[in-house]
Amino acid sequence: MSRIGRMPVAVPAGVTVDIKDGNVVTVKGPKGTLERTFAPEMKIELKDNEVLVSRPNDNKKEKALHGLTRALIHNMVVGVTDGFTKTLEVNGVGYRAQKQGKKLVLSLGYSHPVEMEDPDGVESKVDGNKIIVSGISKEAVGQYAAEIREKRAPEPYKGKGIKYADEIIRRKVGKTGKK
Repeated sequence: MSRIGRMPVAVPAGVTVDIKDGNVVTVKGPKGTLERTFAPEMKIELKDNEVLVSRPNDNKKEKALHGLTRALIHNMVVGVTDGFTKTLEVNGVGYRAQKQGKKLVLSLGYSHPVEMEDPDGVESKVDGNKIIVSGISKEAVGQYAAEIREKRAPEPYKGKGIKYADEIIRRKVGKTGKK
């Protein structure tokens, strides 16, 4: 039995969970509403402010879906109550990030500034050399942060580029001159 899948998801006060037929789960909370359709094999039920996920049998596919379904529902509940944030750092001489309305403008050493539009439900803020991406959907926040990082991933020699705040870059030793 899946250890994660067995654990109930606690529904805090102020959050409503609605489970429709076809395994469509809607979670409403103070920060917003999230909706997701889950695999029809899983049995999702709401009992005394807890969401329980169970699987019909021990097939490999159902075992894999069991923990996943529970984790996704948990992330939805956390998202509508607290939200998710990812912090990125811009490192390098002349590398800058600015906010212009809903646009994130990055100067990353290219011949042109890179402009990125904030997707729906995700907001980005610039604080010095830090970019803070926040929203209620963990998936959307992570995806947008990854797309920002992709514009200039950190290189191993000087560490220039955009990296996650908690990311450690493996540094390499550069070339040495011949004498």
